[in-house]
Amino acid sequence: MEKIFKLKENGTTVRTEIVAGLTTFMTMAYIIALNPNLLTGFGAEGQNLWNGVFMATCVASAIAMFVMAFAANKPFCLAPGMGLNSFFAVVVANIVGLTGMSYVASFQAALVIILIEGIIFLILSVLNVREKIVEAIPLGVRLGIAPAIGLMLMNIGFGSNAGVYSENGGPFFVMRDFFGALTASTAEKTMGSGYSAMVLNVVTMFVGLFVIVLLAKKGVKGAVLLGMLVASVLYWVGSFTVLGQNPFAALSGASFVPPVKDMMETTFFKFNFQGFLDIGGFTIVTLVITFCMIDMFDTIGTLVGTASRAGMVDKDGNMPNMKEALLADAVGTMAGACTGTSTVTTFVESASGVEAGGRTGLTALTCGVLFLACTFIAPIAAIIPAAATSAALIYVGVLMLMGLKNVNFNDMDQMVPVALMLIAMPISSSIGHAIGLGLIAYTVIKVFSGKAKEVSALTYVISALFLVKFFLVA
Repeated sequence: MEKIFKLKENGTTVRTEIVAGLTTFMTMAYIIALNPNLLTGFGAEGQNLWNGVFMATCVASAIAMFVMAFAANKPFCLAPGMGLNSFFAVVVANIVGLTGMSYVASFQAALVIILIEGIIFLILSVLNVREKIVEAIPLGVRLGIAPAIGLMLMNIGFGSNAGVYSENGGPFFVMRDFFGALTASTAEKTMGSGYSAMVLNVVTMFVGLFVIVLLAKKGVKGAVLLGMLVASVLYWVGSFTVLGQNPFAALSGASFVPPVKDMMETTFFKFNFQGFLDIGGFTIVTLVITFCMIDMFDTIGTLVGTASRAGMVDKDGNMPNMKEALLADAVGTMAGACTGTSTVTTFVESASGVEAGGRTGLTALTCGVLFLACTFIAPIAAIIPAAATSAALIYVGVLMLMGLKNVNFNDMDQMVPVALMLIAMPISSSIGHAIGLGLIAYTVIKVFSGKAKEVSALTYVISALFLVKFFLVA
């Protein structure tokens, strides 16, 4: 382990790395079930396709994390990206309407787009083009990425991870429908029977958060993981006593046999090249460019932001082995296309593992092994309550805000792009779009303040591409 991952050099241990990998896994395990849900209309397109995408999610994620572990030796974990999978599902639906093909055939045609994207990224990574793009991002914008990601994590924690449903509809969210209500009676009337579940979510979330904070202040290793476990136990007890529900019901009658056969029949190397060509040349080019831009800057933003928080960057904000880390993303995307899922990218939840002490590829390896294990034990991962995950995300988000101290708020060239990213990232839920907005703002300010020569040629190109993306490619 020491020879492969250089644990002593990175100031870590096997135990710390494994705990970090488990922590990251618990915060991103939701993707294992959510990704096939989103890509198949929550099973509406058939159980076989759902099973195929489920297997593809686990396998492709594991492959990407193994590359991250052994090639880059970084603690970053990868899986099919949120936002990108929703966009993929919309693309599949549009292909159905455009060509008249079945959903499965259209799905297999869309996988060709993901394959092309992965190949492009592989070439760009090998030729160091993606690394040059990272270096072209101005230091001020780079300093603002981590705090902006922190706000996005807090938004996820307080928002989508804790939504509840009831006979009155939903989802109802913590900050909008619980703390956003004027009184408890108003909230109860609005949410109906979901009010009790909301109270349990809120209590679970904040108990987990404060347990993590207190353990971290005492220097307890694995504080994030322990806090999540305490929160989970509290939620399970509350489900029995307050809601009258069995939180372990998903384990009853659950299958623990990996659905390999379904993946082989529906998604494994099932590329529909003829259906892909039927989409039309202009549409194909537009979709490939869109997927590439969103994925590229989501990955770059996550890597730079999380690495900054972990102290893995030099004085110029550059991360060693960036090329290898980007290569893991490219290989993961190609593996996703071949097995049957949307773009695989670096997960922002990796920050939770980094905060737990993860500093090497052993963290990513641990998480990758757990993803493979989930092909057997997926129902167990499903019983981790969203509120417990929220506690970890909120805590890590707060810590990432510390990066704001490095931003020179007396310099408008830095302050304005960072401020825009801080608001754009949580609202748009897109790291890439927020970075694009920051780069455009930086470029415009420099040009119209007579400092156009301080902007690199590549920054101009990237800013122009984002303008095209925002205004011409919806």
